[in-house]
Amino acid sequence: MTSPIFALLERRLAAAGALPFITYYDDETGERTELSAITLANWVAKTANLLQDGLDVAPGQRVAVLLPPHWQTAAVLLGAWSVGGVVTQATPANIFVTSEDRLGDFLDPEAEEIFEHLVGVSLRPLGAPMQLRPLGVTDFAAEVLVYGDHFAPYTPIDPDAIALRVGRLELTGRSVVAATTELAGRLGLGPEDRLLVDVETVRDAGPLPWLLAPLVAGASIVLCRRADPDKLQHRAETERVTVTIGMHVDGIRAAGS
Repeated sequence: MTSPIFALLERRLAAAGALPFITYYDDETGERTELSAITLANWVAKTANLLQDGLDVAPGQRVAVLLPPHWQTAAVLLGAWSVGGVVTQATPANIFVTSEDRLGDFLDPEAEEIFEHLVGVSLRPLGAPMQLRPLGVTDFAAEVLVYGDHFAPYTPIDPDAIALRVGRLELTGRSVVAATTELAGRLGLGPEDRLLVDVETVRDAGPLPWLLAPLVAGASIVLCRRADPDKLQHRAETERVTVTIGMHVDGIRAAGS
């Protein structure tokens, strides 16, 4: 049995696998990266294989994902759920996955975090490796590419096992899907929607609003980091945006309104 959260991606693959699913912009670097559900699923499979075979992540183990909303973050999250991991943002955790620019916080001898593995994600364009690789750190981009394009968990994933921990709140895989479905309804998302998201607005909100809600609704995502306000109207038109979170664009409704 696969994770009920990963099953959302499988549903997307069946419905519109080749169409754009996540489009990522960073207006400071000029980056634009676009992934279909097929391409994202390939990254997810590689990530799950890295976690299961390379880092020995087993169902029920905690995977702390300390990353901003990003297309690579989507691969890490869905990969962690594919192996039955418990996604969290706090200690204790078996594995910490964080951005390259935050690695120093965990390598500091006085850091309080205790973990078996530390994974660094560059968040650079085209999934490039980290510029520096400290000793003892797994470089996500460099390592993940050698793993297989198909994934099968060694043990079936229990849909009623804890999948997400947010503070003191613990949600099973089924509960995550149920909560996400409810949120998608409150946001008014549907299968024809293309959701423009300000990364900073949802940075601390967890994966439900920016990743899972559009996924469960059958919508697609345009993530914008350090967005240039002068480019938003044209971007919304060219990307055929229908709804926004954290950004005002004339003529386009805000999610939940």
